[in-house]
Amino acid sequence: MKLYNTLTRKVETVQPQQPPVVTVYTCGPTVYDYPHIGNWFANLRWDTMVRVLTASGYQPSWVMNITDVGHLVSDADEGEDKLEKGARREGKTAWDVAAFYSDYFIKGLQRLNMVQPDHLPRATDHIAEQIELIQKLEAKGFTYVIDDGVYYDTAKFPRYADFAHLDLEEQQAGARVAYNSQKRNPTDFALWKFSPKDQQRDMEWDSPWGNGFPGWHLECSAMSMKYLGETLDIHAGGIDHIPVHHTNEIAQSEAVTGKPFSKLWIHSNHITVNSEKISKSLGNGITLEDIEQRGFPLMALRLHVLESHYRSQSKFSWESLEAARNRLQGLRAMAALRWQIIDSDRDNSSYFAQQAAAVLQALQDDLNTPAALAIVSAVQNKLETEPVSGAEQEAFEHFLQAIDAVFGLDLLGQPPLTEAQSQRIAQRQTARQTKDWATSDKVRDELLGQGIEVRDTPHGPIWSRSE
Repeated sequence: MKLYNTLTRKVETVQPQQPPVVTVYTCGPTVYDYPHIGNWFANLRWDTMVRVLTASGYQPSWVMNITDVGHLVSDADEGEDKLEKGARREGKTAWDVAAFYSDYFIKGLQRLNMVQPDHLPRATDHIAEQIELIQKLEAKGFTYVIDDGVYYDTAKFPRYADFAHLDLEEQQAGARVAYNSQKRNPTDFALWKFSPKDQQRDMEWDSPWGNGFPGWHLECSAMSMKYLGETLDIHAGGIDHIPVHHTNEIAQSEAVTGKPFSKLWIHSNHITVNSEKISKSLGNGITLEDIEQRGFPLMALRLHVLESHYRSQSKFSWESLEAARNRLQGLRAMAALRWQIIDSDRDNSSYFAQQAAAVLQALQDDLNTPAALAIVSAVQNKLETEPVSGAEQEAFEHFLQAIDAVFGLDLLGQPPLTEAQSQRIAQRQTARQTKDWATSDKVRDELLGQGIEVRDTPHGPIWSRSE
């Protein structure tokens, strides 16, 4: 399997340190509000990556963090903690806000049929590990203390600008407008923030440097290394994480260990809604509930995510989601053919095995989901005129299992007809043969009311389920 490595700007083969196990860390949610579709796009892409790794013979060990403290409203270590902001907005404690939105997110993983990560560690459960990491950095001379916290001195890490190809001279030129004039360098970042002296925070802990809370970047290094070791095989996140969050993770982790923090860095590109960047101020932070309230199944969103490559800037619109729903309906109709085997001597079983292999091969090429879906669509089109024969049934079911495993669309979750529904379709067919169109139309409408669409073909009636 090959993936594009942001570190080297090249597509590289996945080469785990301890095959077949491949360690994967993905940046998870900051649980202060409902996640929007931009968040879900990224998470669904990493779910697909884990599924393809598994289908390719690897054994992913997947950790996704939950940020429930320390993520400030600005990446520049200024403003309030997002959890404290959420608590003020809702009139609750930060702990209550974190618990509610953590539970909501975990249920969202299930609603979207995502693979459950092996670990979902919360930052607040790993304060000791984060303090220990700061102490190690302090012992190596990478930290300094100013009025509002303990900071990492990026000048002590010569490779700081390499990962994101940062122009440090340009940042230095703009330092005169920097929020915190006590910082030695504009790129220095907080490892531990002190609690304000004039207020009591919901979330604060004692530390060797004083009461406070950890910085956002610190948690990912501490938790990923605890669960996956000092060097990860794959670290994934949004493209917006490159210049600050992931750059800072590399700096603090490699300063402590002296080892590469991750072999592969994978990044999901931005999502736009009606050609605009997702923003709460623009009112386009669409949630899963917004999608369902408009009558769309969440699997249509999942399919819509698969329709674009993770490195491309994807465009979301209700029209595109409608197209994805129609495409999903076609895939479900294809899957329903396993219940409707035709009487034929044709045996093209090898075709289905070949197409399953082609789908996986496309996905192994840097998660080329659009190309993989195109292969499935070609199979679907072929089956429009050549439904599955008895000799092909087993191979076809294996094909469906293979694509369900990598796409997660739950095509095999669609049930067969009840005996009563099958009888009604047979009665409708008899009515058509005797040209009793009134009865035929009545049965058709009755079945449609039950979510069953019937299509008349040269091979007889073919049914599928509709939303």
